[in-house]
Amino acid sequence: MASRNADSRNGSGSSSTVDAVSLAIIEQLQEDGRRPYAAIGKAVGLSEAAVRQRVQKLLDQGVMQIVAVTDPLTVGLRRQAMVGIKVEGDVDPVADALTAMAECEYVVMTAGSFDLMVEIVCEDDDHLLEVINKRIRALPGVRSTESFVYLKLKKQTYMWGTR
Repeated sequence: MASRNADSRNGSGSSSTVDAVSLAIIEQLQEDGRRPYAAIGKAVGLSEAAVRQRVQKLLDQGVMQIVAVTDPLTVGLRRQAMVGIKVEGDVDPVADALTAMAECEYVVMTAGSFDLMVEIVCEDDDHLLEVINKRIRALPGVRSTESFVYLKLKKQTYMWGTR
């Protein structure tokens, strides 16, 4: 599975331009992160060695990562929620504290009704309640939270930038 680095998405990462061949390589890896370089080369018109070099360059530049993505339900994490957080004062320290929490899979600063949106993955409702009530709401600067519990996940992709 390939995805863009968070710094690249928010504009603070490398400013390198990704050409059409590199995008085609990324697309191949998004379909199957274990696809052999020889098969990718055949699909994009490069040698195995050229694909290997390009993939390494994309990794080094932070354009993408190759990671294993699990289904939370199959690893015992049965409760997911998006939590909107309103912060009083500087948002950065709260965002940093949330980033350090293992249950917070996604932390983004936003404009609009909330200062932060955080995706939380937990074992169950009791675990979710503990994270929100005892840990997030206890952070200095957190003014309020609003939780959006996931009932069913209908779509989740990692195809940014190629389709």
